[in-house]
Amino acid sequence: MSDAQVAERETDSPGCDIQLTEQAAEKVREFLTEEDLTDEVAGLRVSVVPGGCSGFEYGLNIEESSEEDDLVVKRRGITLFVDPFSAQYLEGTVIGWKSSFQASGFTFENPNATGSCGCGSSFKV
Repeated sequence: MSDAQVAERETDSPGCDIQLTEQAAEKVREFLTEEDLTDEVAGLRVSVVPGGCSGFEYGLNIEESSEEDDLVVKRRGITLFVDPFSAQYLEGTVIGWKSSFQASGFTFENPNATGSCGCGSSFKV
């Protein structure tokens, strides 16, 4: 992982080392604008849910506030909300954005994943 891929640390929550590339942060800002929200108020929920062809799926959703037990971190000006269950599987993950002629979307470099499927949104540990 290059220095350009790893986001600067702004605020940390113990047990929640998730990074966001600048391209991913910019895309989240675009989504916040589309929802008429600002990054001062809302954030990106990053979650892991059982399912997908490899056992777990990544979930991303714009939300206006955190839940009571969420771990909350700020990366590149974007607030990330992570529930405790998901945090254990996301530790050390870098969330990026890829855009090509064929497809665009968020990417996940997860050091905890022992395998993934071709779609890139499902993984196993």
